[in-house]
Amino acid sequence: MTEKAAVSQGAVSPSADSVSAQTRTMLWVLLIVYIFNFLDRQIVNILAEPIKADLGLTDTELGLLAGPAFAVFYALLGIPIARYADKDGTNRIRLISLALAIWSAMTAVCGLAQNFVQLLFARIGVGIGEAGCTPAAHSLISDSVEPAKRSSAIAFYGMGVPIGSLLGLIIGGIVNDLYGWRIALMLVGLPGLLLALVVLLVLREPRDLKPAIEASAAKPAQLSTGEAMREIFASRAFVYILIAASVTAFLGYGKALWTISFFIRSHGLSTTEAGLSMAVVLGVAGVFGTWLGGKVADKFGSRDKKHILTLPAFGMALAAPVLFLGYYMENWMVAVALLIVPTILNSAYYGPAYGCVQGLVRPQARAVAASIMLFGQNLIGLGFGPFLFGVLSDALAPAYGQESVRYVLYGAAWLGLIPAFFFWRASLRLSRELKSG
Repeated sequence: MTEKAAVSQGAVSPSADSVSAQTRTMLWVLLIVYIFNFLDRQIVNILAEPIKADLGLTDTELGLLAGPAFAVFYALLGIPIARYADKDGTNRIRLISLALAIWSAMTAVCGLAQNFVQLLFARIGVGIGEAGCTPAAHSLISDSVEPAKRSSAIAFYGMGVPIGSLLGLIIGGIVNDLYGWRIALMLVGLPGLLLALVVLLVLREPRDLKPAIEASAAKPAQLSTGEAMREIFASRAFVYILIAASVTAFLGYGKALWTISFFIRSHGLSTTEAGLSMAVVLGVAGVFGTWLGGKVADKFGSRDKKHILTLPAFGMALAAPVLFLGYYMENWMVAVALLIVPTILNSAYYGPAYGCVQGLVRPQARAVAASIMLFGQNLIGLGFGPFLFGVLSDALAPAYGQESVRYVLYGAAWLGLIPAFFFWRASLRLSRELKSG
């Protein structure tokens, strides 16, 4: 329910102030949940080199752990869980709390693994748990925030990506240097179990807050899975955004893992130095870029809907050559500095893209629409990005040795032009396809 709708219900509804407070509380708690989501998911990046040395892994096996082991099950389970979240009787708060408890416990279990197979199955468990979070969270946000502020609200939630990645790099790097990678994984996993209880105690399902007069009114018919899928894929804008976001994730997840290895191998940094350096780039710059993307989309999208995606489209095109220069530089401090602006521009897509997705379909299909986006981003992006980057690095190693990762990243920089093109194509269709509610 939007704040505007809540006020119109009169005396039987909560006051505007209380609804606003509830929405703010929900956004902050969901942000913290998403921070833990990415902290637990991405801490493997900074721990990759010590895990490889301890367990005797190849780059291909390392890429498999960081990518497909997590992403395949995340992607496959995401759509049926989202379908469940879209049902009118589903309590999305309980769903998110359960998902958080599962992935947190399995992150801690990763720290107990004694070989590749055990770590592989533990990472699969993390993916299974995390599949229940974001589609339900996006659905909650869209039910609670008016459409004109949707991109900013989803971008606020999306700041969990860079903040969680930042904390993973810092905590993982420092704790690994002091106590080892196993303690680092257990340290970040176990607090999530406490947060799962906080979610249950603090948040309330908006569906349960609807007044009796609304509950007795005729409800819109629920969509079947087939009907929801047909409505989603009938939108050409959605298809373009799906392609753009999937390629963005493919490049982003691949670079997130292997840029750290690049600084360790090519520039000789320790895990702590690499973690702190990348925290500036992936964390601080990513937070600012995600926030900026939502604000720009809401401000300029109110004038012309196509401008919701203008910054992601042109920003990614501008980022490509600067990113290439960053990987080319021999001075590591200059290299880190050059990665800051591309990271801001490449992070600006989250709020606009997912905000558009929520506006391209009816409320009964919102969680499924988000889950399809996450399916593409995680199966293609997380599933194949780190893995294929590792395969290419192994393939180039005979010719380039430790510099093989640098040459993989050269290509990744220029591939950023692909999502830029598809975001631009999607922007041209938004005026026709975006719904008002």
